[in-house]
Amino acid sequence: MPFRVDRLAAALALAGCANLAQAAGFALIEQNASGIGNAYAGQAAVAADASTIFFNPAGMTYLPDRQVVMAGHLIKPQAEFSGTSTIGGGTGGDAGRLAFVPNAYFAFRLTPDVHLGVGMNAPFGLATEYDPTWAGRTQALKSELKTINLNPAIAWKASEALSFGAGLSLQYAEATLSNATGAGVGAVKGEDYGWGFNVGVLWQPNAATRVGLAYRSEVDYVLEGELKVNGVVTQDLVFANATMPDSAAFSVFHRLNERWDILADVTWTGWSDFYELRIYNGGNVTVVPPTLHNWRDTWRYSVGANYRHNDRFMLRGGLAFDERAASDAYRTARIPDEARTWVALGAQYRMSPKMTIDVGYAHLFVSDARINKIESGVTLTGEYDASVDILSAQMTLNF
Repeated sequence: MPFRVDRLAAALALAGCANLAQAAGFALIEQNASGIGNAYAGQAAVAADASTIFFNPAGMTYLPDRQVVMAGHLIKPQAEFSGTSTIGGGTGGDAGRLAFVPNAYFAFRLTPDVHLGVGMNAPFGLATEYDPTWAGRTQALKSELKTINLNPAIAWKASEALSFGAGLSLQYAEATLSNATGAGVGAVKGEDYGWGFNVGVLWQPNAATRVGLAYRSEVDYVLEGELKVNGVVTQDLVFANATMPDSAAFSVFHRLNERWDILADVTWTGWSDFYELRIYNGGNVTVVPPTLHNWRDTWRYSVGANYRHNDRFMLRGGLAFDERAASDAYRTARIPDEARTWVALGAQYRMSPKMTIDVGYAHLFVSDARINKIESGVTLTGEYDASVDILSAQMTLNF
């Protein structure tokens, strides 16, 4: 069959150019707009609003009786390839696509010491598309990953200094991709449901300092889809096991004085789960030899600061560095992952005791990603020039 099943199933598991995601690999850290101005430093400790359900559910014990958060993010990645291949063709244009990512959260006090909440967000996702005649068209054309995560959670204030939280992650994943073949354009779409959990602890040793530790578990999928060439089904069942990685964060929030806060964070993500991809049919028979990706675990480091001009207006700033998950030896056109450096600014305006507006902007400087990949006898050689711009806004309501 001229259309390679292994390339399709690999994209089912990852769905696209991973360096265009905003955290390492294909994770989306944009889970609120109140944190983007700090480059998401200190999110497991700050407990600024109900979005703490995602970052550390224990933070709900610091919220008002009832709170709703609604946020949205405009994300514009830019990725331009320069190089050649043995079949010729163009550079592919800008592979990045403008995307809108929403979040919503609701938290309320059940008893004096117990809070409940629920969040809806997209923890993983991206969308990229190359020109149809580009030099790497046999390796990637269009790639897209969408996830939806429903995250009910509970928090308990064990003492004045210590809080605990836990949540359940109910996730849906859908992946689509296409690439050129000898017979035309091949495409596949797959989907599945999975579940995981998140837990956290928040410790406040004094009135000015909070320390948070949070963990999000893996979520396993068995993605199932159809394989099509020029719109015609050539194989009605293609399976691939996929694991969305676990992560752990250590955060610190400290109020220096009435004007200034400082925040810091170290986050680990277990990308080494994506070591090998096995493709199989309905009889659990391997279709092609396993594909080796050999990703590695990554660390994210961030620092931030808040400046309160008055009781209503606050400015934010932050810096972060995300390590790459993919190495030069295993990089592909679908996954040209590289390290990225964040520079972020934000602001908060308290319109009334019940309503707060947050806005933020971040620019990500992505390191050049070199590629020298051979697939199906075609060699693609060159590098990617990439960056990301993110604009976010949020409304928080207390009632």
